[in-house]
Amino acid sequence: MFDGFMRTFRLRPREVVLSSPLAGKVIPLSEVNDETFAAGLLGDGVAIRPTGSRVVAPADAKIEAIFPTGHALALRTVDDFSILIHLGLDTVRLQGEHFKVYAEPGDTVSRGDVLIEFDGPAIAYEGYDTIVPVLIRNTLEFSGLRVVAQDYVDELDDLLVGRIQ
Repeated sequence: MFDGFMRTFRLRPREVVLSSPLAGKVIPLSEVNDETFAAGLLGDGVAIRPTGSRVVAPADAKIEAIFPTGHALALRTVDDFSILIHLGLDTVRLQGEHFKVYAEPGDTVSRGDVLIEFDGPAIAYEGYDTIVPVLIRNTLEFSGLRVVAQDYVDELDDLLVGRIQ
């Protein structure tokens, strides 16, 4: 019934694409070695095993939060994706070592802007898993959220697609 109503006014759900914030191997969230991420308790999404050394803005967005340690950030895109990007598992314990932050909460960023640089080999050498969960925290606002990336992505390749109702 609602879809018919929307069509009456030529308002249709539209697909919104989220680009990848980093380069690497795409891994199902369920395979992340952390129960909170694997179970989707912080949001739905995907994980990336990084091959590069930086995180870029996956879309035009506003930084909602960024940890001074550089291990995690939250942003809201102009298409209303509320995103959490978490660099590695338990990497908060590094207290910022091996991370360089280029943004602050409240900053407006453009797609492709560098947000964080990190030294993946040094983080791994210290015994931390470098996998990066990329989570959509407001999945209920999107229908049919799905991963469109296959195997590997480069920065800004299509990663996720959702339909805004």
